[in-house]
Amino acid sequence: MAEAVERLRDGKLVAFPTETVYGLGADARNMEAVAQIFAAKGRPATNPLIVHVADSAAARNLTSAWTPVADELAAMYWPGAITLVVRKTDAIPAIVTAGGDTVGLRVPDHPVALEMLQRSGVPVAAPSANRSEEVSPTTAAHVADSLGPYIDDLLILDGGACRVGIESTVVDATGDTPRLLRPGMMHIFHANAAENLSENADDVLRSPGQMVRHYAPSVPVHVLTAKRLRKDRLAGDGVIQRIVIGKPVEEPSLEVHWLPSDPDGYAAGLYAALRMLDTAGVPRILIEEPPRGPRWDAIHDRLRRAATP
Repeated sequence: MAEAVERLRDGKLVAFPTETVYGLGADARNMEAVAQIFAAKGRPATNPLIVHVADSAAARNLTSAWTPVADELAAMYWPGAITLVVRKTDAIPAIVTAGGDTVGLRVPDHPVALEMLQRSGVPVAAPSANRSEEVSPTTAAHVADSLGPYIDDLLILDGGACRVGIESTVVDATGDTPRLLRPGMMHIFHANAAENLSENADDVLRSPGQMVRHYAPSVPVHVLTAKRLRKDRLAGDGVIQRIVIGKPVEEPSLEVHWLPSDPDGYAAGLYAALRMLDTAGVPRILIEEPPRGPRWDAIHDRLRRAATP
């Protein structure tokens, strides 16, 4: 941890765990340090970064307008898998926000991440710790596999497997009513919003994770109904299905990965399953379409972006 703190203060990169996915972090105030993130990931400059902070007080220091909505949501959900988009101060360079006037801030709910943020006193800009468009990492080994060849002497803080497994919910908190920019496994309840949280296509620059192609393995991915999957699958295919009572035992010629039937368990294992099948040499990955409903929205969002057009 001491080395990670020193590196952040010196303008270097550190990979670290959060409850959602592993992040590749640098001092958000240091333009040269942040540029290293984009270079290592091969990330487009149009895709903004989320800034991780130790607490709400640190977040308020980075915004020019900490709204009542932001204050209420931070009190309700931080530390947690919620990113609040607010107006930024000049302390945050344009490279972090893709040139926009807002910044996404989050207090992660992971002991390693919080210790790093508290001890360093540094606001840490951090996207997922993988090459751009690839499946996000949920273990330290995933980070090493993805970024090891691109970063000399990469420091990875190992905090075990991420318990949420999908990136944070992103909410625009700049106005009187919160608006959903990216779904996550944490769901927002706010009196002013009622049931009005809705995606807004005009706010792409305010939130990462909005690329049409994202979270994707190197082989084709197809999301199919259970009936279509049984009909179309071929020997050698990689298959992801939910564990449901009464499911038949699959043919040994298929590489099948079973995920829990509840959305939280499914989300926690999804990226690891995609990575495992991607490295297993399968020609394509077929995913049984999960159920619909609010608790599955974030999963459908990630599958839609991972799927082959």
